[in-house]
Amino acid sequence: MKKLIIILVFLAVITPVFAQNSSDDSTTMYYINVPVERIYSCNEGYIVQYRTSTNRYSTIGIPNEWFVGAAGKADIVRLPPGTNWPTMSVFFQDGEFSHVRLYVHRSRSHLTWGIIPQGTDVSRYFEDKDSFDFQF
Repeated sequence: MKKLIIILVFLAVITPVFAQNSSDDSTTMYYINVPVERIYSCNEGYIVQYRTSTNRYSTIGIPNEWFVGAAGKADIVRLPPGTNWPTMSVFFQDGEFSHVRLYVHRSRSHLTWGIIPQGTDVSRYFEDKDSFDFQF
């Protein structure tokens, strides 16, 4: 009887080691976080001006359709009150764009929120709504 109990305890301790998923379906997910200089809200979505790794500015458009639903390609997160600076995190899965997350200042009067002058053509930032031309 003691041998049976020892074998059961041994199996209970060793079994989880072999129960791990050993399939090759693992995906590599990583993100790039960049500081946001300006965010412009418009009818088509958000135009985000951010700083690249070479300390230059780049501008990209994020369509409103990407923010809809749980499986959307974009999220917007309002930062808590304080001195947090807005950032943009771009997520990649297996080297392909997955989704983008904007961390924005809560107050629209913050200097990172900008206003687009009336009559400005912003359609060039929203030409291809299926891809995301992120330059880092």
